[in-house]
Amino acid sequence: MRKYYSMYGHVEKLAQEIKKGAASVEGVEVPETLPEEVLGKMGAPPKTDAPIITADELATADGFVFGFPTRFGMMPAQFKAFLDSTGGLWRTQQLAGKPAGIFYSTGSQGGGQETTALTAITQLVHHGMIFVPIGYTFGAGMFEMENVKGGSPYGAGTYAGDGSRQPSQLELDQAFHQGKYLASITKKLKNEQAA
Repeated sequence: MRKYYSMYGHVEKLAQEIKKGAASVEGVEVPETLPEEVLGKMGAPPKTDAPIITADELATADGFVFGFPTRFGMMPAQFKAFLDSTGGLWRTQQLAGKPAGIFYSTGSQGGGQETTALTAITQLVHHGMIFVPIGYTFGAGMFEMENVKGGSPYGAGTYAGDGSRQPSQLELDQAFHQGKYLASITKKLKNEQAA
């Protein structure tokens, strides 16, 4: 199951690759909060038909990859509001022990990709989730210096610039890797719990 927030589509593109990566692991199956009027004034493109999940549906998932754009070096209020609605799950510890990853988009290289991840991890910690960073498992792609590339050891990422830059193939490849990596770990944990 995936949960992401994408105003202009950048995080959604990464989410699609993460989903493909997760689905590549054998045996793994893999909402907007602003009113349409506000989205229109912001110039946001129409939303796709990706399902919108509720906080209670999180309890049925084996693992998560949460994605969102960055606002001033942190997750946007829309995603924070979604996580704020998980108080009932926190109270009953229904998300404890579930693996979770994070991916993000920023407007610039200094836009706070790592601070966004660091501040978002607190949400996972309070639920008792297991944060699964990608570390340097993406290999040589982590050390790319010739081209602009978002992402970090915390998770996949992209730079949106003024909104016109779309994720590069390297950024999409990193997102695919993150989905596959997290799905593999989730599957391993689930199999160990079943044994």
